[in-house]
This record gives sequence, C-alpha cells and structure tokens, in this order.
Amino acid sequence: MRSNQAHRNEYEILILGGGPGGLQLGLFLDQEGWDYQILEADEAPGAFFKEYPRHRKLISINKVYTGYDDPALNLRYDWNSLLTDDDRLLFKNYSKRYFPPADVMIEYLAEFAEKSGLNLRCNARATHIAKDEDGAFRLTLATGETLRCRKLVVATGVAKPYVPDLPGIEMAENYRDMTLDPQDYVNQRVLIIGKGNSAFETADHLVETTASIHLTSPHPLKLAWKSHHVGHLRALNNNFLDTYLLKSQNGLLEAYVREIAKKEDGKFAVTFDLTRAHGATATLEYDRVIACTGFQFDAELFDPSCRPELTIHDRFPAMTSSWESVNTPNLYFAGTIMQSRDFKKTQSGFIHGFRFNIRALSHILNHKHHDRPWPHREIPLAADALCDWFVDRMNRSAALWHQPGFLCDLVEVDAAAETCRCREAMPAAYLREHELDRLPDCFILSLDYGPDYPEFPFEFNRYTDQPNAHLNPQLHPIVRRYRHGEMVAEHHVLEEMEGVWRDAMFISPLADWLRQETEAGADLISA
Repeated sequence: MRSNQAHRNEYEILILGGGPGGLQLGLFLDQEGWDYQILEADEAPGAFFKEYPRHRKLISINKVYTGYDDPALNLRYDWNSLLTDDDRLLFKNYSKRYFPPADVMIEYLAEFAEKSGLNLRCNARATHIAKDEDGAFRLTLATGETLRCRKLVVATGVAKPYVPDLPGIEMAENYRDMTLDPQDYVNQRVLIIGKGNSAFETADHLVETTASIHLTSPHPLKLAWKSHHVGHLRALNNNFLDTYLLKSQNGLLEAYVREIAKKEDGKFAVTFDLTRAHGATATLEYDRVIACTGFQFDAELFDPSCRPELTIHDRFPAMTSSWESVNTPNLYFAGTIMQSRDFKKTQSGFIHGFRFNIRALSHILNHKHHDRPWPHREIPLAADALCDWFVDRMNRSAALWHQPGFLCDLVEVDAAAETCRCREAMPAAYLREHELDRLPDCFILSLDYGPDYPEFPFEFNRYTDQPNAHLNPQLHPIVRRYRHGEMVAEHHVLEEMEGVWRDAMFISPLADWLRQETEAGADLISA
C-alpha cells in the first residue's frame, strides 16, 4: 500500500470501500495512472469478512486442481481471486480448501492491497457525502476531515441487514447478531424467516440441538443448481431438506407472516397466510424467531443533493448499464452492489462475477473521462481467423462463463480495412445502448443457457445434432451477427458437458456457418 500524501484532500476519483470490489477497481485505476484513493472505514481491507458469513465458511469455490495450466481458463474454477497479473496473488496460494474459511479472505485482501501497491487509506470512515455547487463530491470523515473528488465510486457492499416490513419483526433475532452456540437452542422450536443460504446455513448449524426448525418465505425455494444463480440455495447448505422431506420434525413453509406476537410465557405466536394451502391460515408457536432476510445498500451517508435513487425494494442503488447512478452523475458503483443490474440472474453479487464487471467499468471510465478507447485486438477479416477467435474465447474466457448473457465479446467488422476489432467481456446492455445501432456490421459472442430448462435439472435432453443446438438447455456458445442493431444471423454451438469445445463436431459447424456468412454477405474474405 502506498502512504497517502500529507494533508491532501482533492482527488480525481475516490473509491469508498476497501473490500474486494474497491481493491479490484483500485488496481485497474492504478495501472491506468488515475489520481485515486481507496477509503476503508476499518483498520484493514475486507472488514465484511470479519463477521460474514456467520458460520465462517465461504460458498465460493476454490478449485486448485483443474488439470489445466492456462491461468485464464483456471479462473472459471477459481471464484475468489481478484484479477491481477501477479501469480502470487492467486487465492490458491492462500488456501487449498474447496470451500475456504472466511478468515483466509481477510488475509488475502490485505496482501493483495499491500503487494499491489494500492493507494489505500484505512481508518477513514465517511460519515456524510454531499455534492458541492461545482459538481464535486465532498466526503466528510469521522475525523472531521473533508475530501473532494470529481468522480466517486461506492464499493461499500450490502452490510446493512434487510428487515422486511412485518408486524412484530422487531422482536425477532437477526442473522447478524444471533448466538451461534447450538447449546442455546436445546429442545427449542425455531422459526427462521428466509430461504436463502444464510437461512439454510443457520438451520444446518442448529439441527442437532433443536426440537424443530421451520423455514418460511412467501415463495417457493429456489435452488442454485436449477436457477444457475449461486446466491440461491447451494448444495453444501441443503442437508436440511432431507430432514423436512423425510419427516424428521423440520419443515418449509410457503407463507406470508401476518404477525409475530409474544405470549406471556415468553414464546412467540406466529400467524401465517399459507400461499400453497388454498387460502388457509395457521398460528404456530415457537421459542425463537430468527430473521435471515438478507442485506441491503445503506444510502444514509448521502445528502439529498446526491442521494442515489434505489430499486428492488430499496435494497440497491438504481444504476445505468455503465454502473452509474441513474440520478446522480459521476456516482458509480462497484463490487457486490453491481448486482442491481442482474439481480438473482447472473453472478454480479459475487467476486467471480463482479471482478469482470469492474474490469469493464474501468474501461468505461477510461473511455468516458480520459478519452481512451476500449482495449481491442485486430484480426484479419477472414472466416478462418474469426473462427479461431471464437473458439479460443469460448474455451478460455472466464468472464463469459460466469456472466452468461450479461457480458459478451464484440467483433466489429471494418470491411474497408479488411480487419476486425475484437473487444472482450463488454456489458451486453451497455453495448446495446451505446454502440450496437451505429455499427454497420459486427458479431457478438456470448455463453448462455437454452430456453427449455427442465423442472428437474438432472433430467434434460442433450441434443447432439446441429439443427437442434439452439434447444440445448445447458450453457453453450452463441455467435450472433448484427447490422445496425438488427440481428441478421445466429449460430449455436452444441452443448458440451465440461465446456470444452475443441472437437470437430463443435468447430466444423461454426466454421461452415462463417463461410456461409462470407458468401452471403460478400464482405468477408476467406483466409
């Protein structure tokens, strides 16, 4: 970490928050020579991981042994490393565990900041953010010091518990501060409000000592292995489902909590409107009620002059496809709060997703504020060269793999120069809004799921004939051709179980399609 210049209070850009999102953006800005500083409220980066997850096991995988020696490809199976050219700062050097202890993340982030030489200032808690008349942001710190910047990036995460508006919810314990000693729950009936990973993690922790546990939410349980969103229930937390389905005194309720009332004997009477029982209601008794209802962005720091508009039950900032506030210019967001754009769809709420979003954000900031073009590679305007590019990217890109349909590669055709400009891992929405209509000819590569995903995800049809490639429900590459924003052709590559598209059965149809496009368009030349 670089020490801050004494008494300096003006910066081009400030990053609020020294977690993985703030450090990742700081590295990219540092590499591009920005005048920046990262402000961390705690004594060291990554303070969120001191408390969460409460049961101290990360659910982000750390697959050390992949059989590959390609660093780019290995990022598909490394969900914790930040993007860096320094091999010392790969997470596998800090833990070999598939699901690592949370304390390792704290150590990792501290060393990432130190070894990357980032301009990080700790013990710098912001207490108020306002916007001055000249458009600059003014941050007041707990010390009374004020800092100013022209651009502000908030990377503070979602550390504030989200508490739904339920009568009596104030009497419930919260995941944030519940006791973790299973002996405190001996022979008790426990209601857990929520059905996410924190709820199931809590239930699994208590199942040996409680008399019974009920989990409740108004909507059906969502499983990550069906939705492809790793924030939904993961397999490592689903042991509790056995105890419910095999009638071992535990249960799942699909119900609205109408009221939580405390009885004279100290127990709780909870009244439910059951959503899957033909309008029935029920009142059940519990010894404890625990709210595992998630977290939200805290906007209280902001003065009305620059307070960002919120969305998704006011849990996240509303942002553009550039991750900029929809109502406060030059206010950007990085890290887990980027999930406002793809909430519970792709992986922007997690390191393995938002690290690629942040790289894209850095390119957007460079282009918008420093007039630097998005990095690109040029290849010949030739069918074979295009095929080689697509094959390499669909086999090696971790960005497209982890952000299916959300990030994409753009191949811009320049017929006059007989070249193509290839830009990697662009936000698809940003591309549609800012560039696609003006491009006379381009190809877009993405990885995505098919339309016919089955109710039970282990029973699906795997199509092995090219005419039905578009029906494959599993993740597979798609190349689309656009002219001035209108899609004019599309090719689906057959799904492959391990995501290795090297055999002729995958490559030959793509090469044939590109040759057909060459002949049909008369604007590609064969190699």
